[in-house]
Amino acid sequence: MSSQAAWRDYLALPASADELRRIQHAGLSRAVEQARRSAFFKGRLAHINPAHVHEAEEWAKIPVLDKDMLRGMTDRVFYDEFCIVPQAGDSISEFWRSGGSTGRPLFYPRTHKDLSAAMRGFSRVLDCAGAPASSRVHCSFPLGIHPVGQVMARAAERLGMSVLMAGAGTTTPSLLQLELMDRLRPNIWTGMSSYGLHLANLADAQGRDLAAGPVDFLVCSAEPLSDAKRAKLERMWGATVCDGFGMTEAGMMGAEDGRADGFRIWSDMFHVEVVDPSTHEPVADGEAGALFVTALQTNHCTPFLRWLSGDIVTMQRHAPGKGAYSIFPVIKHAHRTAGFFKVRGINLNHGEFEDFVFSEAAVNDFKGEALTLNDQDVLRVSIEVKRGMDAQEVAQRMTVRIKQVFEITAEVVLLETGTLAQEFESSIKAPRMVDRRNAS
Repeated sequence: MSSQAAWRDYLALPASADELRRIQHAGLSRAVEQARRSAFFKGRLAHINPAHVHEAEEWAKIPVLDKDMLRGMTDRVFYDEFCIVPQAGDSISEFWRSGGSTGRPLFYPRTHKDLSAAMRGFSRVLDCAGAPASSRVHCSFPLGIHPVGQVMARAAERLGMSVLMAGAGTTTPSLLQLELMDRLRPNIWTGMSSYGLHLANLADAQGRDLAAGPVDFLVCSAEPLSDAKRAKLERMWGATVCDGFGMTEAGMMGAEDGRADGFRIWSDMFHVEVVDPSTHEPVADGEAGALFVTALQTNHCTPFLRWLSGDIVTMQRHAPGKGAYSIFPVIKHAHRTAGFFKVRGINLNHGEFEDFVFSEAAVNDFKGEALTLNDQDVLRVSIEVKRGMDAQEVAQRMTVRIKQVFEITAEVVLLETGTLAQEFESSIKAPRMVDRRNAS
C-alpha cells in the first residue's frame, strides 16, 4: 500500500452518507451502553432503549450533562463514580486537563483506544487544511497537561510529517522560535492565534518579514478566531489560516475546509446537537443555539453524554463543499460569550474592540486597560505602530475612531516597538483587555 493510500485508510473518512449513518447509529448505542457502566448515570438511563437512540425522540429522553454537575464533584467522586474502568485489552495511557476557566480543573483519563481515536481527529485537521504529507511543522501550541500541543504534534508525525515541538513562549523563548523557523524552514506553523500574532509583532520589531518566509499554513485552535484576527494573521504571515475546533471532554472535533463557513465536524466520531438553551428542543439549520456534544469514540473512561459545552453555535447539516470532508455538517460559533467591561457607562465588548483595533493595518499590537485616575474611569489604549508609519498621526486617528465607534474618549498611548512582545512573552494567552480598576 502506498503512503498516500495508507494515510487515507488511517483517517477512516466515511465513503458515503449511508456509511456515515451506520457508524453514527452504532456509536450512539455504544455511547449509551458506556454511560450505563458509570455509577453517576445509574437510574438516569434505565428508560432509554439503546437500539433506538438514533431516533430523535428516544435520544431526547437522555438527561443533559452540564459543567456544574462536574464542578460539584470531588476528585474521588469523579474518578470512582463518573469515570468507568477500561474494558479488557485497554488501559489508561494519560490524563488531559479540563479546559474550563472557572472552578478547580479536572484531569480526564484517556485510554490507549481513546488516544488512537483522538489522534485520528487531530490528523484530520491537517488533512482538511490541505497540508501535504511532506510538510515540516513548527508546533507552538503549549506543551504540557493541556493536550492540544502534544497531540497535534504526534498527529502530524503519524501522517509522516516532521515536527519541531517548540511549545509556547513559556517553553521556548519567542525570539528563539523565530530563529528556529529561519533555520529549519517549516511550511506549517501550529499554535494559538494570539501567540501567532505575538510572534508576528515580535518579528516586525526585529525587522523580520514573516510574510516572505516559508510558512504556507497556520493551523490554530483553542481560542476564538475572529475575521479581523484571521485577516491580520494572514497579512503578517503571508499564509492561509485554518482553524480547528475541539474540547478536552471529547477531542479535536472538526476544522475548516476552506470552502464552508465554519467547522466541518467529524460526526462519525462526535454527535453534535444545536438546541434552544431554555427548552433543549432542536433549532432549525442556521439558527443559533446551545451545543450538546456526545463522544462516540473517545469515551472509554469518560462517558460524556449530551454534554452542554457552553458554546453558542449555528449548524448546517448539508453545507455545500467538495471532497471527502463535504459529507460532514458545519457548525459556526455565534461569538456570544466574549467578555466586556463598563467604562463611564459604556459597555465595551472585548472581542469587538479587539477586532476594531486589528482592522487598523498601521497598528501592530495593542492592549486596552480600564483604569481609575483621579477618581475617574479611564480607557487607556496602548499601541505599537508598524515600522515606517507616522506614529503620532496613527495615534490621533485611533483616538478619533474609538470615539466615533464606541462613543468613549480613550487615552491612546504610543509604545516602542517590541514592548508588548516582551510583556506578553510570559503569557500563554496575551492579556490584551484588562480591568485594572481594583488595583488602581
